[in-house]
Amino acid sequence: MNHPDIPPDTLRPALASILIPFALGYYLSYLARVVNAVLASDLVADLALGAETLGLLTAAYFITFAAAQLPLGLLLDRYSARKIESLLLLVAAAGALLFALGESALTLLVGRALIGLGVSACLMAAFKTFTLWFRPEQLPLINGVILASGGLGALTATRPVQLALSFTDWRGVFWSLAALFLLSALVLYRFVPEHNEQPPAESLKRQWAGLTTILKDAFFWRIAPLTMLSQGGFIAIQSLWAGPWLQDVAGMSREQTADTLFLIALAMVTGFLGMGWLATRLDRVGVRPLWLSVAGMLAFQGVQWLIIQIPTTDNLIATWVAFGFVGTTGIIQYAVLSQHFPRALSGRVNTTINLFSFVSIFLLQSLMGWVIGHWPPLSPGRYPAAAYQAAFSGVLSLQVLAMVWFAVASPHTKRHLRALIK
Repeated sequence: MNHPDIPPDTLRPALASILIPFALGYYLSYLARVVNAVLASDLVADLALGAETLGLLTAAYFITFAAAQLPLGLLLDRYSARKIESLLLLVAAAGALLFALGESALTLLVGRALIGLGVSACLMAAFKTFTLWFRPEQLPLINGVILASGGLGALTATRPVQLALSFTDWRGVFWSLAALFLLSALVLYRFVPEHNEQPPAESLKRQWAGLTTILKDAFFWRIAPLTMLSQGGFIAIQSLWAGPWLQDVAGMSREQTADTLFLIALAMVTGFLGMGWLATRLDRVGVRPLWLSVAGMLAFQGVQWLIIQIPTTDNLIATWVAFGFVGTTGIIQYAVLSQHFPRALSGRVNTTINLFSFVSIFLLQSLMGWVIGHWPPLSPGRYPAAAYQAAFSGVLSLQVLAMVWFAVASPHTKRHLRALIK
């Protein structure tokens, strides 16, 4: 894995100083992203939140995250990814602190929004740095490693957080997050080396022109809807609505729900690592990562259909574990798009697709809460299975439409359609 800019005798320390600090940041970003799935009942009880408010409050993370992506792409292609992420993590620390102190839904929403803004660079800064230090064919595996660290954050947000609630409350959890965000900012700033490749001295006008190149690209628009809705559906459910589903529909206790969420997150870690490794191996024998990702997203749609049918107790946990594993496949498209465009555009490419994905998460997570809230609650904070079936079915339908678009937008399909018309 030698890189021409790293002497062989310093390769391992350099890799450690790149991977570990970025992995810590993304670990914390994912922990903050999904922790509300376990804390939902505490938030509802303490602040008397309805499903709509809980969905909007949790989704606030995603809208500020999304809003930051386009300017972030310009910054990452022009300035130091290390410095940008370090600065933003200070904002995340402030948001976690505000959330811990919050006494109203509005205060929690603002705190959650600041956390989303503060962690908006955690993955994209890592991806940008990796394009500088690693060869293109290595990116699916390297990206899989950093994504697996996010999966570890999701693991921590399940049973470990539930155990932590034996010693503290949800406020204590966010006090701890604030301290960890501050630590991560310091580690990134202190230990990540700067690459010796200087970014092109582009004017802001030329940078926006590069963004326009991405947005005019037919290949980008063929992939974007499928990626954004697959990732949007996966994260919208995994980071919030999986927890209430397991309690309200499957009748699990809080401890059983936390254990099941832990298994889902463990499957997600396995998926990120396994899919990244498999994409790299298959690429060597001529199977493009694009097709592995598409096959995985089809399987993901099938798993969601099974969940909508409300699987029996015998296969319920296995179905949700499969959800966690195949739900990761959409992220392979980030590496696919990075390889499609020039390296100088890599920051803008990744943040553009991330923008669409996180807008999708915000909309889907909020709308699912709105749909679920239209059913009369069985008891305070608990809703019938039909409410979840309706919300989950809407998310799946959009993904199916995006898959149809992916097939129809293929140049091969277009040629056949033109031939049929003639």
